[in-house]
Amino acid sequence: MAIKNTSSKKYLQLLLLQVALLGPAFCGNVLIWPTEGSHWLNVKIVIQELIHRGHNVSILVSNASLFIKPRAEAVGKFEVYNVPFKKDTTENLIKDIVALWLNNRPTTLTFWQFYKELGKLSKNWHQMNRLMCDAVLTNQELMEKLQQAKFDILIADPLSVGGELIAEILAIPFVYSFRFSDGNVVERLCGGLPSPPSYVPASTRGLTDRMPFVERLQNFLFYFYMDLFFLKFWRDEWDGYYSYALGRPTTLCETMGKAEIWLIRTYWDFEFPRPFLPNFEFVGGLHCKPAKPLPKEMEEFVQSSGKHGIVVFSLGSMIYNLTDEKSNVIAKALSQLPQKVLWRYKGKKPETLGSNTRIYDWIPQNDLLGHPLTKAFITHGGTNGIYEAIYHGVPMVGIPLFADQHDNIAHMRAKGAAVELDFSTLKTQDLVDALNTVINNSTYKENVLRLSRIHHDQPVKPLDRAVFWIEFVMRHKGAKHLRPAAHNLTWYQYHCLDVLAFLFTCTAIAIFILVKCCLFCCRCGRVAKKKKE
Repeated sequence: MAIKNTSSKKYLQLLLLQVALLGPAFCGNVLIWPTEGSHWLNVKIVIQELIHRGHNVSILVSNASLFIKPRAEAVGKFEVYNVPFKKDTTENLIKDIVALWLNNRPTTLTFWQFYKELGKLSKNWHQMNRLMCDAVLTNQELMEKLQQAKFDILIADPLSVGGELIAEILAIPFVYSFRFSDGNVVERLCGGLPSPPSYVPASTRGLTDRMPFVERLQNFLFYFYMDLFFLKFWRDEWDGYYSYALGRPTTLCETMGKAEIWLIRTYWDFEFPRPFLPNFEFVGGLHCKPAKPLPKEMEEFVQSSGKHGIVVFSLGSMIYNLTDEKSNVIAKALSQLPQKVLWRYKGKKPETLGSNTRIYDWIPQNDLLGHPLTKAFITHGGTNGIYEAIYHGVPMVGIPLFADQHDNIAHMRAKGAAVELDFSTLKTQDLVDALNTVINNSTYKENVLRLSRIHHDQPVKPLDRAVFWIEFVMRHKGAKHLRPAAHNLTWYQYHCLDVLAFLFTCTAIAIFILVKCCLFCCRCGRVAKKKKE
């Protein structure tokens, strides 16, 4: 009996020691301002982890959301607000944006026309965003409820404007979670992120960090154009709105710049080396996890591939179907492979579909990429899919379609982990050759395994790092000590143009005085010479 009591005391002491070392648990109230598509999938992972750690999470979502299903989602508490438009409006706008990229990929000749059309669609997106903001801000019952909830932090995505405004009104710190903005505008102009155009490629251009003169010229001009475009666009669409809502003169960019932490969904396994700030944190691949067993029928099909293995094919959730011509081109190429192919596709069954290819409405992509028989991944270049391929070490064939996908595949191509194909000019033999290259040329497998080792060799897992910084901001009511002084400078002070102007003026004055002195000395010399004569 004495031995048992002694043992119990030891366990109790050990438990108390662990509690003392861990300190008091901090459970906060978190508000989410989400964005559609893959952005929601990423933040949902963070939400689940926050709930697992004891935090209370509330999600603001409109009744017209496409991807967020309050009744079906097993995460957090949803605050649903009504907006004066239907889901069809959101869906059609997204389809129009995707169609513009697919049918009018910008070239040197079509650049201005493309971005003119994209600007119109962006304006429609922001008008829809404004209606969402109005629906929340004018809902007194909802706003009072949010005020009474005493939130500790708000997590937002700058793609959907409004989260930072809600945070300012509620007087709580906010954190951004996102992948990119057009031309890196939000990160550069609002976040103060240094982006030398000589080696930091602007997003959506599909460039790498090794740019010859012509590409550096294009990159510089694109930066300049996007800065002018968005500064004018924000001024016309949002600056007055934010000033009115907050009751003081401000701008959208100034408000965005108050983000305490910027959680960027990439890492050095993906990114090119570039300058970053202490309040920018990499959390790329936070959704990745070890593969789980496949459904029985799918596993049997995979095993039937034998030594040749399988190819996983997905163009993401935004591309529901393809034209008959394009789907038949792809299916014919897949039919010529010795590998079995699992293709996520909701469109009409192609006539050229081979017996080695199976079509699914949905596939467990992460589990398939983690299967030992997987030889290659055909992808549109979405960040989530690319990170799953990196995580599991699977070489890629990239067929980028829109937005950041060209950038993502350009990164993988530059790192030797992927072959890129042009969707608009795609031919059967192109796809066959690309797949044979990444499967049979061991260099691609070696390169992607190197990226995989880099990804796994981190002191803290990406998800844990993301949650740590969210909790850090809650514990310390912000992260002002990480905020660079650049936010307090004007654009001409930031670039030291006032200093250069001062030095130029001083130099000009010095030269002017020197010239005048020389002229005076010359005149004096001539006068003295005449007097002597």
